[in-house]
Amino acid sequence: MGSGIQKTSDDYGPVAEINITPLVDVMLVLLVIFMVTAPLLEQGIALELPKVNAKTLPQGDKKTISLQVSKDGKIFLDRREIDKKNLTTELQVLFPKKSNHELLVRADSSLPYGYVAAVIGTAKQVGIHRIGLATSPEDNARKRD
Repeated sequence: MGSGIQKTSDDYGPVAEINITPLVDVMLVLLVIFMVTAPLLEQGIALELPKVNAKTLPQGDKKTISLQVSKDGKIFLDRREIDKKNLTTELQVLFPKKSNHELLVRADSSLPYGYVAAVIGTAKQVGIHRIGLATSPEDNARKRD
C-alpha cells in the first residue's frame, strides 16, 4: 500500500528516554536567582573603618562574632540590627560562660570615642575578654605625607 514507511508497535508505546529540557530550564532559573542574590548576601553595613599602618593579626581557631556600629549609632550583631538596650542580653546569649569565641568590633571612624568605648564596656561586663577592633589599611599616599 504505498508509503514505504512501516509502523511497528513500538512507535506508540511508552518512551523510556528522559526529557532534560525541563531540567535545564529549572537549572537556568536557579542560576539566575543565585547570580542576583549572591551580591546582596555579601553586602554588609557601610562603615568607614579607621585607617592604620599595622600588620594583620593571625586568626586563631576561635569563632569570631562580628559587632558593627554604623555612623548613625546603630548596632549590628552578626549583621542583625539590635537595640543598644538589648546588647547585654544578646551578647550573653551568643557568649556562654567559658566560650571559645572572640568579638570583633567594627565601628565607623566618625563615631565618638565614648560611644565605641561604651559598647566595648558592655561586652566586658558580659564577660567577653577577647575583643578586637577592626581597621582598614592605611593608604600609600598618606604614608608618604
